[in-house]
Amino acid sequence: MQLLMFYLLGLGAVVAALIMVTNKRPVRAAMSLIATMSFLAGLYVLLDAHLIAALQLIVYAGAIMVLFLFVIMLLNIEEKEGRLAGSALLWQMIAIAVVGLVFVLMVSVVKLSDNVVPLGEAAALFGTTRAVGKMLFTEYLLPFEIASVLLLAAIVGAVILAKRRIDDSDQ
Repeated sequence: MQLLMFYLLGLGAVVAALIMVTNKRPVRAAMSLIATMSFLAGLYVLLDAHLIAALQLIVYAGAIMVLFLFVIMLLNIEEKEGRLAGSALLWQMIAIAVVGLVFVLMVSVVKLSDNVVPLGEAAALFGTTRAVGKMLFTEYLLPFEIASVLLLAAIVGAVILAKRRIDDSDQ
């Protein structure tokens, strides 16, 4: 059953990504990217990485894609005029085939190497709340704190800039 779900989610992610890349309408391309991110979250669930799946949906499919859609709507980007030339479509398909072949070769090289972590150990070390929390607050504590200070400074700067604009408009 897990293998069937993996194939269905993987096929869905690949099809949604292809629709995203080949679509001329930006809003539809962004919606296809949301579908791709959702399929990837499903793949994380199959790996028992529920925290990573939730973060994938909340951060990427949620916040980042809402930002993309706002930018598309604010810029009022229209679809491209005309049809895609046959040679350009051919080059896109060739590029997709080359990238797919490179990925297949990379997977075959990794399978042949002896440095692969057994699946049981990898599952225990990947994606769980405990594993992410342990790494975040031990190994990556300093970068985490630096990022929090930078985010705090950005929030304070945004509030100061917004307050100046409000004060300038009142005068």
